[in-house]
Amino acid sequence: MCVEGSVLTSNKPFTVGIVGGGVAGSTAALKLSGLGINTVLFEAGESLVSGPPICHLHAGGNLYREISEQQCVTLLEQSIATVRAYPHSVNRRPTVIAIPTSDPGEPEAILNRLDVLTAHYKTLVEQDQNNAVLGPPEDYYTLFSREDMVALSDLPLPESPQTPQEWMIPVAHHMPHDNFKYPIVVVQEYGLSVFRLAATAALGLENSPHCEMKLGHKVIDLVKEHEGWTIYAQDVDGEVVSQRVDYLINAAGFRTGKLDDMVSSPRKRWVEYKAAYVAHWPSKPGQWPEVIIHGERGTPQGMAQLTPYPQGFIQLHGMTQEITLFEGGLVKSDAGTAYPPLPESMVVKADGGWEWSEIRERTSRAIFHFANWLPAFEQAEVGGKPLCGAQQIPGDDPSLRAADASFEGERYARVELVKASSALQAADRILEQLEALHGVKLPAGWNIPTLSLTESLTEAQVVKKAKTLTALRGYPEALAIPFPEK
Repeated sequence: MCVEGSVLTSNKPFTVGIVGGGVAGSTAALKLSGLGINTVLFEAGESLVSGPPICHLHAGGNLYREISEQQCVTLLEQSIATVRAYPHSVNRRPTVIAIPTSDPGEPEAILNRLDVLTAHYKTLVEQDQNNAVLGPPEDYYTLFSREDMVALSDLPLPESPQTPQEWMIPVAHHMPHDNFKYPIVVVQEYGLSVFRLAATAALGLENSPHCEMKLGHKVIDLVKEHEGWTIYAQDVDGEVVSQRVDYLINAAGFRTGKLDDMVSSPRKRWVEYKAAYVAHWPSKPGQWPEVIIHGERGTPQGMAQLTPYPQGFIQLHGMTQEITLFEGGLVKSDAGTAYPPLPESMVVKADGGWEWSEIRERTSRAIFHFANWLPAFEQAEVGGKPLCGAQQIPGDDPSLRAADASFEGERYARVELVKASSALQAADRILEQLEALHGVKLPAGWNIPTLSLTESLTEAQVVKKAKTLTALRGYPEALAIPFPEK
């Protein structure tokens, strides 16, 4: 079916095929079908949004010292849109950013950027009060001196922290003050639950009269037809099905290049395999913010990241070759293929093929890496299997972090995300092309960052669905529960 107006100028129904049910494809399907555009979504797995680890919004790109100021501004805008579109997926706690004394960087390097982001956030809120999803702009970041940390270390741990000062109390208690350069920053960088985001997408699309989901269908060929495409896919029983569509969206994640090769569409890109680890810290004192310890990527002193979840579960990154990064895990395309040749062992891991011996080894390394700055964290233990996957990075620059959609001709689009928060902007860019080139009529206000198919969902509905996904995928249920704990 198609709502009135969502048709070609010739009044023929218009159908969009989407290959890939990750955050990119699912968001595109939610946005398009919510506007009444017929969509058919192909996903090789048995559920949506199960790709690379997602744990935060990147609201301003403050985790990355190496990216440009413009990328940071873009990530801030995209993150605000993501909170508005997926409100029940957000873990509302701030992020601490600290520079250790062993690092050559200085805190002042990020302070000017924080001022630029604060000013831009203020402008966005002035334009639309609904953009104030990260709290008041004047509270976007807070600085803490060494004297502040000493004073906070004398205060009791709050049960339900509300202010940046209260969130910093456990950090001040348990992270040695002499290990860091000052000031330390607390920024309103929130968490993002991949399981609640997946649940939101599934609940929205299951109830959409305009989206047909083909889960467990691996696309094996794409054939260009007159004014459209035919998609061929194989289901779990080996049966091949075909689907005629007017427009094709390639949202296949790190396998996007495989589809580019199918349609003879060259594209330069990188692919990087990474993993985050699940630890359990039963003795965790108090409610913790996320904590980022800056460090030089790829070295033994690489950035360390602690992301808290309920019930003492922690997600860990350590940007070293022995933890989150992998030898040979960053590869680029060449003239012969748009699909960078990721080692087969990493493809197997991306599809869940981990050995428990390696899970224990790498998780233990991640725990001890963070314990360099939080000694009590040595008591943490392995909490589950890694959250892992590969991400594509379009173009020539492997440090790129803000990307969305690209186009080949009038009927083929790629969604090339590096960060999950870019998904909504990518869908909007595709809708602009559908309106401009294909006569698809969009209603006034279509580009407001909301998803009509999911607006009526309650947190309880999303959490219930998210818990089923953690069970299906073999992760602790705590990763589906909102943080901070209530």
